Amino acid sequence: MLLSYPILAALLGMLIAQIIKVPIHYLASRELKWKLLFSTGGMPSSHTSLIISLTTAVGLTSGIYTNDFAICVVVSLIVMHDATGVRRHAGYHAEVLNKLLVDFNRLIDTLKDPNIKKTESREKLKELLGHQPTEVFFGAITGIIVGGLTYYVYPF
Repeated sequence: MLLSYPILAALLGMLIAQIIKVPIHYLASRELKWKLLFSTGGMPSSHTSLIISLTTAVGLTSGIYTNDFAICVVVSLIVMHDATGVRRHAGYHAEVLNKLLVDFNRLIDTLKDPNIKKTESREKLKELLGHQPTEVFFGAITGIIVGGLTYYVYPF
């Protein structure tokens, strides 16, 4: 086989999580957003789905009492903590910085000649970086399902 089962499960976990973000977002907002296929954040967490698919695959092939599985569990906890902690807060900071930039540009415009309306426009910082705990939870559920189903269809 070209890919080992754990690698295939992990990649499929990430791919499926990214794909299902589009219909989930559509059902929640009635807005079809194809850019979600290539973005971070959103429901479910594709990072969590990737690492939990890998962890599930290693648990199914090596056993849950092995060092390999223990390493996967620890890395999974780090990834999930990072998704709900550091990355989510970086997204909050980006949101505040974007608002500050808009307010600052308005202030500069009012201090300049009122006839000049040219404001330097910069690309906004990406605000959707991390995940809510429910998004990580459903990323984990997605990863377990994908890792388990891949185990039964993978030709060993």
